[in-house]
Amino acid sequence: MIEPVEHSAISEYRFLVENHLRVIYPEIDHSAFAQTLIDIMAPDGNCQTPETHQNHWDQRDAVMITYGDSLLTEGQPPLETLLQFSESFLKETINSIHILPFFPFSSDDGFSIIDYQQVNPKLGTWEHINAIADEFHLMSDLVINHCSSQSEWFQQFKRGESPGKDYFFCGSPDDDLSEVVRPRTNSLLQRIDTPEGPRYAWCTFSFDQVDLNFANPQLLQEIVKIVKLYLDHGVHIFRLDAVAFLWKVVGTNCLSLPETHELVRLFRTLIQFVSPHAMIITETNIPNRENLAYFGNSNEAHAIYNFSLPPLLVNAMLCGSCQHLKTWMMSMPPALHGTTYLNFIASHDGIGLRPAEGLMDDEEINEMVSMMEQFGARISMRSLADGGKRPYEINISLFDAMRGTLDGEDEWQIERFLCAHAIMFALEGIPAVYVHSFLGTRNDQVAVEQTGHNRSINRHRWDYAHLQEQLANKDSTHARVFKGICHLLKIRRRQPAFHPNATQFTLHLGNSVFAFWRQSMDRQQSIFAINNVTNQEQIVPLSEINLIGTDSWVDLISGELYSNLRGDLILKPYQVIWLTNLLQQT
Repeated sequence: MIEPVEHSAISEYRFLVENHLRVIYPEIDHSAFAQTLIDIMAPDGNCQTPETHQNHWDQRDAVMITYGDSLLTEGQPPLETLLQFSESFLKETINSIHILPFFPFSSDDGFSIIDYQQVNPKLGTWEHINAIADEFHLMSDLVINHCSSQSEWFQQFKRGESPGKDYFFCGSPDDDLSEVVRPRTNSLLQRIDTPEGPRYAWCTFSFDQVDLNFANPQLLQEIVKIVKLYLDHGVHIFRLDAVAFLWKVVGTNCLSLPETHELVRLFRTLIQFVSPHAMIITETNIPNRENLAYFGNSNEAHAIYNFSLPPLLVNAMLCGSCQHLKTWMMSMPPALHGTTYLNFIASHDGIGLRPAEGLMDDEEINEMVSMMEQFGARISMRSLADGGKRPYEINISLFDAMRGTLDGEDEWQIERFLCAHAIMFALEGIPAVYVHSFLGTRNDQVAVEQTGHNRSINRHRWDYAHLQEQLANKDSTHARVFKGICHLLKIRRRQPAFHPNATQFTLHLGNSVFAFWRQSMDRQQSIFAINNVTNQEQIVPLSEINLIGTDSWVDLISGELYSNLRGDLILKPYQVIWLTNLLQQT
């Protein structure tokens, strides 16, 4: 009897998963475990071979980052309010929503997860999540470096019961941990008395966030079940939170180890064979070169957070000089097809400073930190190997970060804020806008005092009715900011030259004007993004931009036509011009 030929996609699926597992777990039965993981992800055997270098995005893609309860209506589940706001105000502006962890949690505003399989009842239900996923691409956090000390797994660990007793990474007080890279200042090891004696749980972030042990294949199996659950509920984009810390080896820095990269490759393989258009984004708040490594060979992250952009762009606005921003951008490799950057300048966290290391000197970083403190910022620190501390993150609302320059506050806050976003929107990559940037939300100092956590400063919760009143008042700061950002995004989504993978080339127009050229992949549209990063008028001769003389050139933002290519661009403080040869109206 002739045996049926195995479906080629399933065969390739198994082959790739086995290869990942050989690197991660050299001692196990790779074939059997690969089949176990595939059975979880594709129980009916339906899968398809993905196209590695296919872009799953274009210029219409933009993300809003938000907590599930950033907008509140009395008597209504916050996730329902979020959907109402998004459909009413953002449907023509964004197509993706990143809802920060929406699961039961014990601390860190959701990033200390108690139960991965339930929606936090204070936010809503899986039905609310499904409803959002029906209207927008849904981005969700896969918080797998650690889980809550209140989780059932950790309670089992403390009781010495399976399976949880083997799910957490432990060290010893006698270990040499001097090289371990930490984003926090608390002790790394937490003593836990168990029936088998004291064990020392590894806690990269806090004692309530206990690091999981991926050296245990059974833990990986449980995490894959969670991935499948999220896919089934409409998650389209997976944000791998703090993934750089995933694998630990005592005696190393425990950061971005080879096994960590292989786990990212494994997750990509597992997901893309059952959901070819799904994306993996790695969240690695580390120096730029290490961050870029998470693209792999177009076989790890589909997108990486462009972590160096926030500190460099804020610094450019603060100093009135784009020197560092320009130098950095010239050094950035174009993303290969099938990969892209996720650009952001504000998030639920603060402005990370580690990604500025090597790009700005310590004196410049300290100067920026000092001025941000004058604008109301709180500063979070990290521990160094020599026992010292160093600024790790500036905690401030981005709108307040734009109050002024190194000379102090001025009248250009809104213009400066919109200029920063226009730069981000024009860059190679997909833009992500924090909900409080859309709304021009200010520092929430009351929340900091109430919680005792610096990051609360930029995690305000709006009364939705009050917000609607503010947005309806065209003269309010919130309405002006919202209208400005939405206007830019609506223009952006119509321009082929703003495709995340379209050509990008840095222009050299001095340090007061940050300028770059984008060209559509069919080479029909060019856009010159020209940005005055100072509070002074700047003059740019059109002859320095090398415009093609046979084309007509128009500013997408103002609609002004430029027919005299021997003339000058006169840029008001923080003015942005998107000069194009092909005006896209549809």
